[in-house]
Amino acid sequence: MSNFRLLLAEAALKGVTEARARIFVHVLNPTGQPSGIKILRKKLIGEKVAAWYTHMISRGMILLSWLVKKKRLSKLEMQKRRGKAAPKKGQGRRALKRNK
Repeated sequence: MSNFRLLLAEAALKGVTEARARIFVHVLNPTGQPSGIKILRKKLIGEKVAAWYTHMISRGMILLSWLVKKKRLSKLEMQKRRGKAAPKKGQGRRALKRNK
């Protein structure tokens, strides 16, 4: 009688795990042998992504570079107003020492 219960419990557990794998789109691997699923689930990198999303990446890069440039210029403008910006080329401390 106990063997029957063990078989029944094992079958129920197996059915539950199979159902869970189907619902949550998991891959069942009861033997535990290595498979290529882990590699296939990784995100695409490098040239594959660039080839797939070329128009989106180039537009995003242009927008990003424009934002970085705008931020840098606004920071420089704030420093100039406070008198903390770098001097023009040839107007620094070393050039002032030479003129004395």
